[in-house]
Amino acid sequence: MTTALEQAIQAKIDQLTKPLGALGQLETLAAQICRVQQSLRPQLNNPSLLVFAADHGLSSEGVSAYPTAVTAQMVLNFVAGGAAINAFCRQHDIALQVVDAGVAFDFSPDLPIAHCKVAKGTVSALQDSAMSAAQRAQCKAHATRLVSEQIERGCNVMGFGEMGIGNTSSAALIMHYVTGQPLEACVGRGTGLDDAGWQHKLAVLEQAVQHHGALHDTEAILCAVGGFEIAMITDAMEAAAKAGILVLVDGFIATAAALLSVMRSPASRNNMVFCHQSDEAGHALMLAHLGADPLLKLNLRLGEGSGCALAYPLLQSAVAFINEMASFESAGVSNKEE
Repeated sequence: MTTALEQAIQAKIDQLTKPLGALGQLETLAAQICRVQQSLRPQLNNPSLLVFAADHGLSSEGVSAYPTAVTAQMVLNFVAGGAAINAFCRQHDIALQVVDAGVAFDFSPDLPIAHCKVAKGTVSALQDSAMSAAQRAQCKAHATRLVSEQIERGCNVMGFGEMGIGNTSSAALIMHYVTGQPLEACVGRGTGLDDAGWQHKLAVLEQAVQHHGALHDTEAILCAVGGFEIAMITDAMEAAAKAGILVLVDGFIATAAALLSVMRSPASRNNMVFCHQSDEAGHALMLAHLGADPLLKLNLRLGEGSGCALAYPLLQSAVAFINEMASFESAGVSNKEE
């Protein structure tokens, strides 16, 4: 049922000095922002991007072209300001928060990151559950606190990124369990595997599925095959949505978290802006499962929340046009004849 606010939003958009629907997907985006904020004059305040980093036990099974050490090295690169996401956040004045969710490295306590390490990586899903129930609870506590801290600084639009060697494997398993897609449709080349590497990755993940059997509950899926960073993003997305925050969804791994968040809390889908369609195999199917029409398609497969930062100017444009364009009446412009 269409609410009075939704009718008012559409009426406002339709009365602006343009043909009906002429701003296309930007109109859909503006209407969504208005609904989330329950306002005809939406605002984007203190945008932030949280990048969660963690290592994966599955990486020991040869599922990635890069060694586990790269996760920690990239965290240090984020702190030094040298990664793509640093450049994009500086460009668009987005606050960047790096989170150690479970990197297999001892960072200095003085390093300016959020120190939320649950463990030095998950357990290999071929051997046991990736994380325990107690570790899963720690993830939720950290994520809820981090979102609250961003809200306290006046943030009402929040993006989520990740860094973790092996995390496309975890995301592919999550996708398989949530969507029911065959595993081969979920498994991509991640950091650039060749054909033999892809076949090996698929075989490893098939063994993981055989080991764990059928999984239907979000908590069971996360504990069995998830990652600490994916678990925290899942919880952070849900907490942000419940607080009325716009949630910017990045690529393949972040969308795996979104799948779980929506599975557990369907209303969180209303707050999600899907920023781009990744070049990683399976992401288009994930987006279709969520009924999402992404803002960008740039063949990205970087992670880090890069798609969120790149899409953010489109949110600014959506807010600008609905707040600043004249109506036909106020501008004295003749509307389309009935």
